[in-house]
Amino acid sequence: MFPITYNLFQDPSFVLQLDPTHWRIQSVQEVDVLSNAPIHGGLSVTHTLINRHVSLAYAPKDPLQETKEWLREAGYDPDQTVTLLTAAPVEKAIVTEQTFFQGRLAAIVTAGVSNAARAGKPGPTYTECPNMTHSTPPGTINIALWIDAQVSHSAMVNTVITATEAKAAALAEMGVQDGDGDIATGTTTDAVIIAATQREQGGWEHHYAGLASPLGQAVGLAVHQAVREAVSEQRKARRWNPLSS
Repeated sequence: MFPITYNLFQDPSFVLQLDPTHWRIQSVQEVDVLSNAPIHGGLSVTHTLINRHVSLAYAPKDPLQETKEWLREAGYDPDQTVTLLTAAPVEKAIVTEQTFFQGRLAAIVTAGVSNAARAGKPGPTYTECPNMTHSTPPGTINIALWIDAQVSHSAMVNTVITATEAKAAALAEMGVQDGDGDIATGTTTDAVIIAATQREQGGWEHHYAGLASPLGQAVGLAVHQAVREAVSEQRKARRWNPLSS
């Protein structure tokens, strides 16, 4: 059954592979990436994106080094692979696609919201990976956006804003709450990847990704739908297994 292979936009140049250990997107050509990924994050150029599944009890002393070792053992170069971590089932990642003026995009989302939090409120902070207990369960929302268009770096930053707004809107509509019962805006460990192929689309480059721009509207629609579906899947899993993320 696994791995499941899926061509984004039915284009064999962009291959998404789903497996219980990780999902990955590989591109024939290098893509520009902006992310807060713990491995190869920041602004980079790569062929490969990964969202790795870890257990609910995952709490290594050095998660970065442990993940780099895992990547090497799996056949990836940690210096060339943008990598996220999640306890959510990555083989059940939600994929949504949108077309827009001179471009197309896919949102790939996994969600665990047992660690839901609301921005603007005080709470515990950590300088290292905390020991996981049932009272402080892991959970994260990982959003990857694969944009087949020419996108300026400033518009890629703008895309992070729009994706975050769409995520928060979806969580509010789904009634996701933090530990105090307030509507959550995310979790404490959310991550985002913005990948742009920079392929020429009619000679047009997208310089904006706000809600009134073609790119921004497509980002909002794709992320909003994917987050809603991912949270719904997580809730189904929790009804089956109360200890799932």
